Amino acid sequence: MPPVVPPPHTESLLINLVICLGAALLFGALAMRMKMSPIVGYMVAGVICGPFTPGYVANPDMAEQMADIGVILLMFGVGLNFSLHELYAVRRVALPGAIVQSLVTTGIVTGVSHIFGLTWLQGFIVGLAFSVASTALLARMLTDHQHLTTAAGKLAMGWLVVEDIFTVIVLVILPMLTTTEEQSGLKVTEEIGKALLEVVGLGLLVGVVGVRFLPKLLNRLASSQEMFNLAVPVLALGIAWIAASIFNVSLALGSFLAGVIAGQAKLSDKIEVTLSPLRDPFAALFFLSIGTLLDPSYVAAHPFGLLFALGVIVLVKPLVALVIMRLFRQPFHSALVVAFGLGQVGEFSFILIHQANLLKLLPEDSGHQLVAAATISIALNPFLFKLIPMVERKLTRHPKPAAA
Repeated sequence: MPPVVPPPHTESLLINLVICLGAALLFGALAMRMKMSPIVGYMVAGVICGPFTPGYVANPDMAEQMADIGVILLMFGVGLNFSLHELYAVRRVALPGAIVQSLVTTGIVTGVSHIFGLTWLQGFIVGLAFSVASTALLARMLTDHQHLTTAAGKLAMGWLVVEDIFTVIVLVILPMLTTTEEQSGLKVTEEIGKALLEVVGLGLLVGVVGVRFLPKLLNRLASSQEMFNLAVPVLALGIAWIAASIFNVSLALGSFLAGVIAGQAKLSDKIEVTLSPLRDPFAALFFLSIGTLLDPSYVAAHPFGLLFALGVIVLVKPLVALVIMRLFRQPFHSALVVAFGLGQVGEFSFILIHQANLLKLLPEDSGHQLVAAATISIALNPFLFKLIPMVERKLTRHPKPAAA
C-alpha cells in the first residue's frame, strides 16, 4: 500500500489558520499599541497575506469559508443586541436622519461611480457600502469617551441601528438582483416573486417556530454551561445555513435573525460571554479576508479614487449628518457626536461588498478603494472623537445676540 501523501501546506486548514490568526494577532496588537482599532491591524494582516503582496498567500477558498463564519457570528451579535425599544426612544430624529443621510451619501457615490464606468446598480451598492458606519466601532468610541449612556450617545446608536436595518433590507434584495438583463420581464417578475416568497417563508418560520421554541430551548440548556456553550454556535451557524440553503437568502440575514431569536431568551449577557471567545477570532479572520481584497499598487495608481472615497467617509457623511441634526434643532454636542461617529465604515459595509462579490454583482476591482479608505477612516476615528470638545468650543464661542 503506497504511503499517504499529505496535501501541500498552502492547502492545509491548520496552516492557514495558524498563519492568518498569527498575522491578525501581531498586527492587531500593534494597532492597539498605536491607539487604533484592532480592525486596522486585521486588515493590514490581510493585505500581507493577500495575493497582491509578496510572501505567503492564504488559500482563497478557505479564507472565504472562514470569512463566512465571521460574517455569521458578527451578524448574530448584531441581532442579539438589536433593540427596538432604544430605537423607538430616538425615532423622531434617528429614523428620518439616518434615511436621509444614507440616501444623500449613496446618491453622491452612485453618480460619481457611474461617471467612472460602473452601472447604476453597481454604483448604488458601492454607495450604500460607503453610507453606513460600524455600530461596534461607534459603541467602542462612545464608551471610551463616556458618551454611550448620554442622550447624544443613545441618539448616535439609534441612528446606526436604522442604518443597520436599511442594510439588512438590501441584503435581502441583493439575491433578487442577480437576474440578467437578457431575461424577459415575466421571468424577472417570477424570480423576484419567488425570492419574496422565500423571505416570507423564512420570516414565518422565525416568527412562529423560532421565537416560540428556540428561546425556551436556550433557557432549558442554560442550567448546563457546557451544553449552553455548544447550543449558541449551533443556533447561529445552523439557522444561517438553513436560511441560505433552503430559503436562498444571505448568510448575513439568516444569522441576524438567529441573533434576534436568541435575544428573546433574556439571556443576552450569558450568550455574549459564550459567543465572544468564538466570534473574536473569526471576526478577525473576516476583516483579514477583506484586507486580502486590497491591491496596494491599484490604489497607488488611482490616488484620486482613494481621496474621493476617504472624502465621502470622513467629510461628506459627517457634514450631512451635522446639517440634518441642526435642522432638527439638536444641540451642537449631540450633532457633533453623531457626525464624528459616522466618519468611518465597518463590518456592514464589508459584508455588503462581500455578498455582492459572491453574487457577481460588482467588478473584481470595486473593493480596493473602499478597503483602503475604510482602513484609514477606522484608524482616524479615535483621533476625530478627541476633537469634539475643541470643535464644540469653537462653534459655540460666539453666542447669538439677544433679541431686542
